[in-house]
Amino acid sequence: MSELTYRTAGESHGRALTALIEGLPAGLPVDLDLINTELRRRQGGYGRGARMKMEHDTAEVLSGVRQGRTIGSPVVLQIANRDARLEEAPEIHRPRPGHADFAGSVKWLTTDCRGVLERASARETAARVAAGALAQCLLREFGISCVGFVVEIGPVRAAVPAGATPDELRAARDANDVYTSDAAVVEALRGAIREAGKAADTVGGVVEVRVFGVPPGLGTCAAWQDRLDGRLMHAVGSIQAIKGVEIGLGFEAARRPGSQVHDALRFDPAQRQTATFGFVRQTNHAGGLEGGMTNGMPIVVRAAMKPIATLRQGLDSVNLQTLQAERSDYERSDVCAVPAASVVAENVVAFEVARAWLDKFGGDTLREVRAAYEFYAATVRGLA
Repeated sequence: MSELTYRTAGESHGRALTALIEGLPAGLPVDLDLINTELRRRQGGYGRGARMKMEHDTAEVLSGVRQGRTIGSPVVLQIANRDARLEEAPEIHRPRPGHADFAGSVKWLTTDCRGVLERASARETAARVAAGALAQCLLREFGISCVGFVVEIGPVRAAVPAGATPDELRAARDANDVYTSDAAVVEALRGAIREAGKAADTVGGVVEVRVFGVPPGLGTCAAWQDRLDGRLMHAVGSIQAIKGVEIGLGFEAARRPGSQVHDALRFDPAQRQTATFGFVRQTNHAGGLEGGMTNGMPIVVRAAMKPIATLRQGLDSVNLQTLQAERSDYERSDVCAVPAASVVAENVVAFEVARAWLDKFGGDTLREVRAAYEFYAATVRGLA
């Protein structure tokens, strides 16, 4: 059984985006409806631009699946681009501040930013969402649910209902086009996006992902690179335009005394058969992770997305050919992609949790993975 990994390929205006996923056990049911639903959600959300109205993302399985189940070999998912004009797209010589244009052009020794922006584009996240949704097919076999949603856009903050179940969070989020669980601030969130659009500006925000049903013991403290909190922050922090990631209380933990940070532990025999194995907390300030490992509480990850770097009004820049001061180029773009970022964050988190799951319970087939987990759960329950 190899480690669960994935890689993506493709450009924003190339023929297609591709995800290559390796390490899934044989026998896993692949729910294309789930994958395509996540792809559609990524394209949606208030504040998106014309490109998302043009594309209709669906995943095509090119390898690794037979009769709806994985066969143990690498899985390849492909999402075709309707706007496939890479060869005809004009050169860009005025980099957009905040985008990859300038740094990438210098890196690859060119004055044309086109090649850089085509790969750096957030269009690449369609492939990441497809890979993460495939990972969610594995997680739900074991009762694990991931839910991503918006908690801030610009100056507007949303509340997260205390004690909400994954189904309740998902239903509330899917009832509006800003993907928030707080119905009371939907119009205010939309208003923040509208105001930015009127000003030919853009606006960012904060997204949150919660993972329910994860047992204690995923991840490790034995090797720094395998700590699950580090993996999650790496995965979420690598999403385009994300500039900050926190788990649980995050930075707020630095402002409180320890008595208001750490989650007291108790044992409840009535919950012995749940994913916590009976070990429960009244609070979840740690966000479900202690010492690089899950502790049985829901995983809580938040990420801050900066405003999109492509502004209709432009910004001061330099023409890389003439070295003269000019306004930056404008590429068709969104006013706000925070709702879409919540979809991407949900799915990259799901992939890392699935990866940690197979690190601990991996086998060549889903049957072996299930047997490994059942043995572990029975052993933990027998400790007390």
